[in-house]
Amino acid sequence: MHLSWLESDASTPSAAPITTADLTAAGVLYERLALEDYQGSLERLKAERGYVTQDIVELHPEMPNLQVVCDKFKDEHLHRDDEVRLVLAGEGIFDIRATDGRWMRVQVEAGDLIVVPADLYHRFFLTERQQIRCVRLFKDAAGWVPEYRVA
Repeated sequence: MHLSWLESDASTPSAAPITTADLTAAGVLYERLALEDYQGSLERLKAERGYVTQDIVELHPEMPNLQVVCDKFKDEHLHRDDEVRLVLAGEGIFDIRATDGRWMRVQVEAGDLIVVPADLYHRFFLTERQQIRCVRLFKDAAGWVPEYRVA
């Protein structure tokens, strides 16, 4: 995982330090998991937080509708359920609103588990590699839908 604050233009990484304590203050959970035996850790998380369903999602350059899928998550939005991702391969970027309104940039990679809590504004992008494979957990079998922030 790589962490940085974004400058006021909300797209340029800042040199200012950011820590996992900043993520925790916003309610974000981060853990580093061993991919050889991640299911046990996910079962623990499911029991602790009430997640009932699990699937795997993969985005990659060969997908015919990759840009359409990515465009759904590039604007600031929230979900009424937690957004849980364990990265199995590839990488992605979560921009998450801190408690003071600034953007925290979290670049995740294989082995990173991140839980963006329900009702926290964020956005998601792929890196230049345009590839990520993740386990997702949900509290509702129907999953979740984004609710976009109105400016």
